[in-house]
Amino acid sequence: MTEPRETLRAENIAKSFGPVAALRGVSLSLREGEILGILGDNGAGKSTLIKILTGFQTQDSGRLFVDGNEARLRSVDHARSLGIECVYQDLALANTLSVYHNLFLNREILHGGPIRILNNGAMRKRAAELLDEIGVHIPSVDLPVERLSGGQRQAIAVARAVNSDARILLLDEPLAAMGAREGGLIIDLIQRLKGKGGISFVIIMHNYVQMLEIADRIMLMQRGRVTYESHSQATSVAELMEIVRREYREMRSA
Repeated sequence: MTEPRETLRAENIAKSFGPVAALRGVSLSLREGEILGILGDNGAGKSTLIKILTGFQTQDSGRLFVDGNEARLRSVDHARSLGIECVYQDLALANTLSVYHNLFLNREILHGGPIRILNNGAMRKRAAELLDEIGVHIPSVDLPVERLSGGQRQAIAVARAVNSDARILLLDEPLAAMGAREGGLIIDLIQRLKGKGGISFVIIMHNYVQMLEIADRIMLMQRGRVTYESHSQATSVAELMEIVRREYREMRSA
């Protein structure tokens, strides 16, 4: 069986903010249709890494490759043009706008002709089709986003990224503050997208149990470095916690 192609690779990424080293030579590899989970406490460097992978910040040193080609990401728009999209924890949804307007935010479909106005009918129809294709069920695409549950809003944010033709999705704490049922819906959505279109995911989460359930591989980051990497089935919550405890004990005794 042919191994899926590599869609994203980072080599020895380093980033400092003044005297503070946020990333100290971080490397990762992501293949088509794979879910890579990144674990780590606050200050481990996860958010800085995501910002570099999405073009929001540039690394001080190290190299990035997208589809095998080296890429020095100049901006978020540049990353998006290469198929990289991020769904942050705040979701960046316009709560008073409808679901379908959110799905086409900054990518609106317009009527042709001399007067360029919104083609609401086309956007409404395509929004309903897209949500049906990826298995997201809401009462109506006409509802304002503020009337949806937390899990439904997260699903709309992910669907908007899919609608932008993203092939590499970075998700920042996608299950934060969700109950088991809503969290399960988002996990199911991610798994469907992975199997349906070959979309690759990099997911940041604090919850070790949820991460081992959803990710194919996991990376543990501590103090700006990757200190552990494994296939999810080859590790356990107990093993990960022991690594974290060992690091904590070493810091206390230093």
